[in-house]
Amino acid sequence: MDHKPSRFPLHFQILIALVLGTVLGLLFNSGSTKLPDSEVTVTASPDGKIAVAEMRGEVNIDTQNYKDTKSAELALADLKSTFESLQPQTPTTLNVVNRTATFLLKGDGAEVTYIRDYSPKDKPEIRQRVLTTKSFSERNALVETFPELAPSFDAARSGLGQYIVSFAKFLGDIFLRLLKMVTVPLIATSLISGMAGLGQSHSFGKMFGYTLFYYATTSMLAITTGIIMVNIFNPGVGVTLPGGGSAVVQENANTLTSILINLIESMIPTNPIASLANGDFLSIITFSILIGMMIATIGGDLGTRLATFFTDLFEVMMRLTMLIIALAPVGVLGLMLYATATQGLSIFLTLGWYMLTVVCALSIHAFVVLPLIVHFFSRHNPFEYLKALSPALMTAFSTASSNATLPLTMNCVENRAGISNKVSSFVLPLGATINMDGTALYEAVAVLFIAQATPGFEMTLSAQILVAVTALLASVGAAGIPHAGLVMMAIVLQAVGLPMESQGIILAVDRILDMARTTVNVWSDSCGCAVVESISGTAPASPDPEPQSSSSSGILS
Repeated sequence: MDHKPSRFPLHFQILIALVLGTVLGLLFNSGSTKLPDSEVTVTASPDGKIAVAEMRGEVNIDTQNYKDTKSAELALADLKSTFESLQPQTPTTLNVVNRTATFLLKGDGAEVTYIRDYSPKDKPEIRQRVLTTKSFSERNALVETFPELAPSFDAARSGLGQYIVSFAKFLGDIFLRLLKMVTVPLIATSLISGMAGLGQSHSFGKMFGYTLFYYATTSMLAITTGIIMVNIFNPGVGVTLPGGGSAVVQENANTLTSILINLIESMIPTNPIASLANGDFLSIITFSILIGMMIATIGGDLGTRLATFFTDLFEVMMRLTMLIIALAPVGVLGLMLYATATQGLSIFLTLGWYMLTVVCALSIHAFVVLPLIVHFFSRHNPFEYLKALSPALMTAFSTASSNATLPLTMNCVENRAGISNKVSSFVLPLGATINMDGTALYEAVAVLFIAQATPGFEMTLSAQILVAVTALLASVGAAGIPHAGLVMMAIVLQAVGLPMESQGIILAVDRILDMARTTVNVWSDSCGCAVVESISGTAPASPDPEPQSSSSSGILS
């Protein structure tokens, strides 16, 4: 009896997985446990070492040691003002309040995520929020540090809920590892074969110019949209953030100049093999482009053999990618179940106006600005194009990583939307590295939100322009990984003199916003393919939404 391949579209499979994962996550969410207040003692030794000890009564909950003040500030940026005021061998004591903890079973132990607010004893009105994750190999170690979690831990061990959440996280992690496994070889072979097929180097130069112009334009449009929405919603007006009364950010090693210099340096690998092994995307892109161009320049039988080799290798990697993509619904289900189970509904209720501002700005950019650009500057219907990219966009939402989603994005752009591999193999890897519309928009909104919530700080027009330019440049240096925007936000805060400690409060809602802005990043990269293909005159590929091979017919449809 012949087996009839599945025709159920992949984007519907992933959508069902998103919804089902969210529902199951809420069902198995065990909530957070309120922990007793404690104290933290920060001590500096004469040789410059810093010790941070958290105490609850006579119990030492946690001790962290740092080699110097700078390393302590980097690890616990929220306590920067405390480190600046330290005197050798004179302990500084902080109250730790609003301590809550959630845990996830991990083998015989658990992984505990807990949030607490620090405040100096003499200034209780100042709050600095810190989120920490600790792993415990067995029950005794967990109970010794967090005795209040013992009842919840024992109840979880006797039920199925936490085991299901743990298994869901395992499935999601396996799916991410599989995607990351093919990302580097897929980028390298795709770029080399694509550049080799361009023929003359002027074709590359034209495509490169169009691509960079598109990236800069859409990123500035995204930032402008974010700034307009902040000035309309005013989410920070009347809000007092933890750390809002602390010292402003002082001189930081990660200046804009250093970011740009490091960006240029990272484009040129000193060891291409090491770059491939370490996943240094800018270095991989540069090296692959140069190799592809040299193959095109050599020409003749040698150029043809090399071009054929890398084209065939790219086809092999795409076949492997298609097999992994078939697991996308399972991976998305696991990731969403875990995210919702550990965050709960509170993630949607905290800082509501701030979240609404970010989501509205991202939605306008994703569903108005980018579709208009696709409509006027490409051959594609923006709504049909959005439908073709839906599997990649939903995967980007669940993984919060544009790099991990890249294989699926390339597959959707080429096989579902019909974009030429010559275009997608260049535009998408470069876009996943430097084109971060959603991240740039988010950084601008978050910084202006913090500015509005900082007493006595006036965000003038010139300061908002500075935020826009800084957010654009900082987003270029942001990695395509979860929470990368938080790391780069320090650069933007520094540029306008805002307290970096205020980042702590938005950690509670960053994950869901990270998922949303990553989806916009991937959507912008995909739209760039359609635009660059049209204005550069590259011949489009024929869409192949339903391959005849029985092994993949249910994957791309």
